[in-house]
Amino acid sequence: MTIYTVHHSTVYRYRRPVKLGQHQMLFRPRDSFDQRLLDCQLVIKPDPIEIRWIHDVFGNCLTLVDFNTLAELLEFETTIRLEHTPENAPDFRIEEYAREHPFAYDGNELPDLDPYIRRHYPSDTAIDEWLSKFMGPGVNRPTGQLLMTLNEAIAEGFSYQRRTMRGTQTPAETIGLQQGTCRDFAFLMMEAARSLGFAARFITGYVYVPDRDGPVRLGGGSTHAWCSIYVPGSGWVEFDPTNGIVGNRDLIRVGVARTPAQAIPLSGSYWGDASYGGIWVMTV
Repeated sequence: MTIYTVHHSTVYRYRRPVKLGQHQMLFRPRDSFDQRLLDCQLVIKPDPIEIRWIHDVFGNCLTLVDFNTLAELLEFETTIRLEHTPENAPDFRIEEYAREHPFAYDGNELPDLDPYIRRHYPSDTAIDEWLSKFMGPGVNRPTGQLLMTLNEAIAEGFSYQRRTMRGTQTPAETIGLQQGTCRDFAFLMMEAARSLGFAARFITGYVYVPDRDGPVRLGGGSTHAWCSIYVPGSGWVEFDPTNGIVGNRDLIRVGVARTPAQAIPLSGSYWGDASYGGIWVMTV
């Protein structure tokens, strides 16, 4: 068991005072058998008129923040402390019927998994062409081996490039550029898995970056993104194609969603002239 403390600060500076609208935060980690939240603190400047918490459609804990003031500076600081139990190796205890791909999910689970199986870009042929490098026609592959191959192919074959612009590249863009952010790689892995009939979901959170001696971890110093794929008998197995991680080692899970756009760590609005828009700085 490991104890992690994560301090996350996001600061927006505007050229002139703006009226702040509602902001939505996704920062509270999901409690589970492999991670347990010990403490969670939140500091917001200027003082909001109301802070409330809800669970979204995926069961994530969202923080809704409302203001009633003009401000040139908007700051969110969160500190979380949690117990984390890492997996030393992926535990692929797969049901007999799913040990080789292709397979069909159990009929009792399929209705719930179906939204996660449907591709976001069903007509995108770039993924099928990319997958042809790993998939021979009519050849069965061990399920765990296939998923680890896809994960490693992205980690080894694409270049990580930090990007401050919001949004996520399409899988075709990522394949064409051969580079992207952690969000781009997670989305590519999801769409590749979905095209093979797997259920996949997006995960947002943090990655622990060892100071020395440990493996190199990309995506630190900010929020991080990866994905999980549903494997019968093993459940939702986490894959981080940015770092080639299988399982939860060094990964702190905050939220899960069907698409990247549904798991934005911080979003909100303001009213003011477009020229008032300023800069934002994030540190983790």
